[in-house]
Amino acid sequence: MPKVSQFITANERVYWGGFFIIFGSTFFGGFLYTAVISKLLPPSNNAIIFAIQNDRYYCFLVPLTLPVLVVAVYFYWLSMKMFKHA
Repeated sequence: MPKVSQFITANERVYWGGFFIIFGSTFFGGFLYTAVISKLLPPSNNAIIFAIQNDRYYCFLVPLTLPVLVVAVYFYWLSMKMFKHA
């Protein structure tokens, strides 16, 4: 049975790679604006931007998620070590 990667051409890989980079960059830029940049700007008359500026949830989401991520990565590493040496 042929592998799936044999059916994917180089052009498709470049297309999907570019798509994921642009998609990730767009969401990163949106999060950066929501969490940091909007807090530094003067209050806006637009209702949506005003709501984003007054929101405190996303400002604390990433800093409080980082310690949990470190613990999760450590437990993943530990479980892989135990699996390899069992």
